[in-house]
Parts: sequence; C-alpha cells; structure tokens
Amino acid sequence: MINALFAARPERWDTYELTLRAAFEAEGLAVDLRQDFAPEEVDYIIYAPNSDLQDFRPYTRCKAVLNLWAGVEKITTNETLTQPLCRMVDPGLTQSMIEWVTGHVLRYHLDIDRSLALQNSWSPYIPPLSEERPITILGLGALGQACATALTQLGFPVSGWSRTAKSVAGVTCHHGPEGLNAALAEAQIVILLLPDTPHTQNILNAQSLARLPKGARIINPGRGPLIDDEALLAALETGQIAHATLDVFRIEPLPEDHPYWAHPKVTVTPHIAAETRPITASRVIAENIRRGEAGEDFVHLVDRSRGY
Repeated sequence: MINALFAARPERWDTYELTLRAAFEAEGLAVDLRQDFAPEEVDYIIYAPNSDLQDFRPYTRCKAVLNLWAGVEKITTNETLTQPLCRMVDPGLTQSMIEWVTGHVLRYHLDIDRSLALQNSWSPYIPPLSEERPITILGLGALGQACATALTQLGFPVSGWSRTAKSVAGVTCHHGPEGLNAALAEAQIVILLLPDTPHTQNILNAQSLARLPKGARIINPGRGPLIDDEALLAALETGQIAHATLDVFRIEPLPEDHPYWAHPKVTVTPHIAAETRPITASRVIAENIRRGEAGEDFVHLVDRSRGY
C-alpha cells in the first residue's frame, strides 16, 4: 500500500478526494489517501503551499512532494524540503490560461472597449488584421508556449522571451538581456507568463516599459511581482502604455485602496486566469506516483536552483 498525505487547506479535501481516488484506480495504484499520517509513514505528499505543513524534516520516507499549484515560489525556498518537488502542469489549467489570454488579446486587438463606449454613436472602426498586431510573451514555459501557439494559429506574429534559449514552432524566440530588448521593441501587446524569481521581479519597469512602442498594452496573468507597479502607473499616465489587464498582484486580494481599482486604464480580474482543475490535476498526481513506484523520472520536476 502506498501512503499519500493530502496536505492542503481542509476545504480542498472535498474538492480532490474523489478525483484523486479515481485517478489512482485508473493507474492501478493501491493508495491509502489521508489527511493525517505519522510523518515517517508517508510515501508522497500531495501539497498546496498554503498548507499548515511547512516542516518536511520528519517525512523521512517521502519520495516526492507533488504540488497542486503551478507556482512553486512559496515552497522552493523552504530549507527543510529536501525531497524531489514537482510542480503542477495541468491540462485543464493550461486550457483555461489559453482561453483567458486569447480573450483579452482579442479584446485589445478588436478594440472591443471602444465599441462598448460608443453604444449610442455610429462610429465605424476597422481594426487591423491579426498579422499586423505583433505580440510578445515573456516566459516560454508550458503555459507561455501553449498561449504562443494558440495566438500564432490566429495569425498573430508572436515573439517570446525566456532567460535561456527556447525553440517554439512559429514563434520568434529571444533570450537573455539583449533578447529582452528585441522582444519588447515592436510588441503592441505584452503577455507576462514568467515565474516569480529574483531574476524576473520587476522585469517590466520604467526602462523596459519605455522600450515598448507608445500605446502598447499589457496583460499579466503570471505573477504580480513581475511588474513595477509605480512604473506601470506612471507609463499609463503618460500614454506610453494604453491599458493594462492584471489578474495577479503583489498582495492578494488587491487592497481596496490600491490605485489600480479606480484607474480608467486598468482592468482588474481576481486571479482567475487559470485554476487547477481537480479531475485533470489528479491524473497528473497519479502519473507521478506511478512513476515514483516504477523507478521512473518524475514529470515536471522543479529545478530549485532556478526556482521553477
């Protein structure tokens, strides 16, 4: 029997218990899934970083910690964690991110806000074709690549940037500091899908925002600290940035007195771009436990030296 500890907020147990059990059965795994074990009896920890479990030292038998979240920045710095850590790359989460990003890109591309503001006025406007609207995605991980591919299929010229070199079919890929300048130079819409690491924090700051074409638009469903908030507000005031759609923030929920709420050039959404789906996420967890028991490499293993 494989002992799997479910270490997440109590309300998540009701969400995941049945889907995890079904996924284990589908993989032919005999798993004792519980919310409480003696630490020395645990083989795998199914984990959410906001769990009460923060000290991993007693879990001496644990073969891997399997994160339920795509983001791992809240756990990678935990010095008690010596077990392999796997992040969540969930097909359901990926699909919801594609849909959210594509929806907001098309909102900007078709200038839907303009149409809504002119409901009492006949004022024809012909938007450009997608091939005339360069888009840049900062971050070419699983989510960034999926969104880039979807946008290229709609005819947008897509550039991508990552810290290290990547290759994505149909996408102009840049990397490193000089590559960032090139990726921003012609981007009419910038989408942020980077992880939150010391190297990516404030990647959109006064200097990088100034490199964008005047009137560019920002979409951030990635991480709040990727943007220097004061620099973005200043760029919105000057018109350097025409509008920003923000789904993630340094403090969540976004404080009631934050200037983003009332800003006419900012759209706030409450961290809804992509949510882990229990059915598909449970299959990812079951696959990694199957791999662990078979002595195979885990999928989506985190490189803690990079933080993702």
